[in-house]
Amino acid sequence: MRTGESLPSVRDVLALVETGRWHWDTAAGLVTVDEVSARLLGLPAEQVTLTEAQVRARLHPVDWNEITAVVQLAVAEGTLAEVRIRIMDDQGRVVRVVRSRSKPTFDPLRKAYLLTGILQEVTDPAPGTPAGRNAVTGDWRRSREAFLLDAGRALAEARSTQEVLRVAANLSMPGFSPDGLAVYGVTGDQLTVIGHHGPEPDSEGPFSMPLDTTFPAAEVARTGRAIYVSSPQQYQARYPLTWPLAERFGHQSWAFLPLTAAGRTMGTWMAVFAHPVAFTPDERSVLTTVARMLAQALTRAGTAESERALTDGLQRSMLPRLGPQRIPGMSVAARYVPTGGGLQVGGDWYDVITLPNERFALVIGDVQGHDVRAAGLMGQLRIALRAYASEGHRPDAVLSRASRFLYGINEADPADPRYATCLYVEVDPAGGVLDIARAGHHDPAVRMPDATVLTRQTAGGVPLGIDPGADYPTTRMVLEPGETMLVCTDGLIETGGHDLDTGWRRLRTVLERHRGSLEELADALVQAVHGPSSHHTTGPLTDRREDDIALLLLTRQAEGPGAGPGTLRSALRRTMLTVEQSEPERIAEARQHLRELLHDWCSPDQVDSAVLLLSEVLTNVLVHTDADALLQAEVISGPEGRRMHIEVTDGGPDLPHIRTPGELASSGRGLLLIELLAHTWGVSPRGKGKSIWFELDESDTPPEGADGTERTAASTPPEDRKLHEDRTTP
Repeated sequence: MRTGESLPSVRDVLALVETGRWHWDTAAGLVTVDEVSARLLGLPAEQVTLTEAQVRARLHPVDWNEITAVVQLAVAEGTLAEVRIRIMDDQGRVVRVVRSRSKPTFDPLRKAYLLTGILQEVTDPAPGTPAGRNAVTGDWRRSREAFLLDAGRALAEARSTQEVLRVAANLSMPGFSPDGLAVYGVTGDQLTVIGHHGPEPDSEGPFSMPLDTTFPAAEVARTGRAIYVSSPQQYQARYPLTWPLAERFGHQSWAFLPLTAAGRTMGTWMAVFAHPVAFTPDERSVLTTVARMLAQALTRAGTAESERALTDGLQRSMLPRLGPQRIPGMSVAARYVPTGGGLQVGGDWYDVITLPNERFALVIGDVQGHDVRAAGLMGQLRIALRAYASEGHRPDAVLSRASRFLYGINEADPADPRYATCLYVEVDPAGGVLDIARAGHHDPAVRMPDATVLTRQTAGGVPLGIDPGADYPTTRMVLEPGETMLVCTDGLIETGGHDLDTGWRRLRTVLERHRGSLEELADALVQAVHGPSSHHTTGPLTDRREDDIALLLLTRQAEGPGAGPGTLRSALRRTMLTVEQSEPERIAEARQHLRELLHDWCSPDQVDSAVLLLSEVLTNVLVHTDADALLQAEVISGPEGRRMHIEVTDGGPDLPHIRTPGELASSGRGLLLIELLAHTWGVSPRGKGKSIWFELDESDTPPEGADGTERTAASTPPEDRKLHEDRTTP
């Protein structure tokens, strides 16, 4: 090539080096190949678009399985998909070996793979050489055996009639793959179409004909014997009355095989071919084997669909239909997924109950077990909870009565006692106030407007049905505008081999990253745990149904645009927690609460300092007063960045002051630590009590005074400066 000449096209360069191009769209099921790729596949050298079945018929069935596995692995790892493929002729012989390289991508909207790649012929290793020991072979019978193993595995995994038909339509028999198929069933004395695949004319309505007609499929259904027609002339001569039905399709050969299960012919499988097929003994053997596997798969799918329809109807009848909820300022979304084992019924449930004065209640629970008894008890318990709530009882009284109700059922059947966990939330939409009572259930989680997720610790009692006199204390919290609360059963947390800690981390990731609507968030949570089904959709995860899944999402709609740009203090997130005198162990919960609130703080040292100061303040309240401590922590956005504000309120009358403890003193250093580590702090009277607060600006530099230098009054806001000076004066 001379300087200044234009470069040849990519197409010309690839053609010169005998390299073909191809494109595969799994959603459309079509493969487009250029002239070189078509020739390598044993087709005329021209650009053509083929179906997956047509391409698969040219490949060794074992290699086809390898292609699908390599593509999924390449997408998961973000690498190229490279595989050696054996190209076969119509007699099942290997004519050449090619190498395919492609860059696959996965389209989540279409749930399909898109592949663009190249195809090159490679030289087979010579027999007897070390490389030749692993060389591909073209044995015809081994190809058929591999195909039957592939077909049997795919049909055995299909769980519905539509899946069975889809698998049957995609079967590529080496050397003589059908170009279309139809499955006929027997309903009374009529022959009807269960499903079909391939070219078809415009249908005028459902296909149905009497069994006593001379149509080949009807004859096979009557007699249970297969019929093979190798040419249109043979079809016309043997079945002249029904030949017009088949003539318009333009097929060349037909195979009608009985679908027999448990000694009974349940229908007919018709395989049609666009080219003449002799139907040799080997080909008939393959078709007969596929027909038997297809009949067994259809029988299993029909039985499973009947059971699913029964159990789903039972389970759904016990769950409420949310529909459009008319809750001022709030929205609710719910999901329920039954377990995949057994009868697919269980004891998980949720409910939304309308209460007087424009209030409502959210209920979620889990009855022990995954059987019909668990589902029956769940239905009874749900009705009982609705009745107690409608009578106007508070959350603690509702759960106490429900526990006595279930305890009475267990006394009547002591051989199989069952218990239930439950979370009852009474909601006041006007102020976002939530009154929560918990019976052995998981604590709720709250997603804040900036996607920070906190687990809200609530007081609770034993599961329902264990102690008829159990108490269930009520915890009150406020759902701020823009916040979303998640309550769920343990199936959403522990499915997939997770424990409580790792399961919550998985859900936290979904909650923090999601940016869609409430309904989309509910779907995302289930999908992250459940995974796409191995047959309904493609994907790297397999279908996991180890436990029932029930979840409820409640969001309080964000208020207007809020404060203007001149506002100096705007809370990004906040949390509250009460530590009672009898619960000193909740100081550890408060520390964890604060760490979760500051999960994205730029300085880990400042987070450690804030946790240390919080522990000091809470401990001082419990040790030096007889009052409970109320923690309020928030992250504030200002013109100079973010600031954390931590405040602890108690009912003690005495105001703290800075002391100078001796070397051996065991206390008296709390305010000294606050003075050294906080950017600003203070003590504010609160009626009968007081609050101690401190703030740290988000900065990598230590606060003034931490290095021994004198702090200035400018570090304290004007409204708190006098109070601060009064307490820091010796």
